[in-house]
Amino acid sequence: MIAGIVFIVLLVVFRLDNTTHIHTVIAINRPIQEVFDYVTTPANWPKWHPASLAVSGATDHSLDVGENVTEDFQTAGRRGTVVWTVVARQAPRSWVIVGKVTGSEGEGVITYTLSPHAQGTAFAREFVYGNPTVLFYIINKLTLQNAIMAESEKALRRLKQQLESR
Repeated sequence: MIAGIVFIVLLVVFRLDNTTHIHTVIAINRPIQEVFDYVTTPANWPKWHPASLAVSGATDHSLDVGENVTEDFQTAGRRGTVVWTVVARQAPRSWVIVGKVTGSEGEGVITYTLSPHAQGTAFAREFVYGNPTVLFYIINKLTLQNAIMAESEKALRRLKQQLESR
């Protein structure tokens, strides 16, 4: 009985310093500045990222350091709202946002890195998020991480299609 209670407490309460990194890259046959402006303008996110349902706040321009935007998302079957704040910007090479999920301990960092490519732009997207409890860590390893990776790969394919069809 006591062992069961200890196990449950560990699953729910124990903190981990573990993080998950989802890294995806794609070549886009468009100029680097065009790609940068498109991906850093939140109004475009629902057009190419399957997890992005809607955005509000500063959405109509490429966001600068200190600006934030609210995004409604559904990822790996879970819905939520996250407030993203731009913490770094070196146009047109890199852009970093930090997000805090409303009503939870969930946090994440998304980094876009762009570089010239023979036929346009190499676009890399990295999503880093924490595993705040042992239970989350287990769920993440069993289901979430693979689902988020698949969504990220789909997002970059859609981004490429959106930009190259313009």
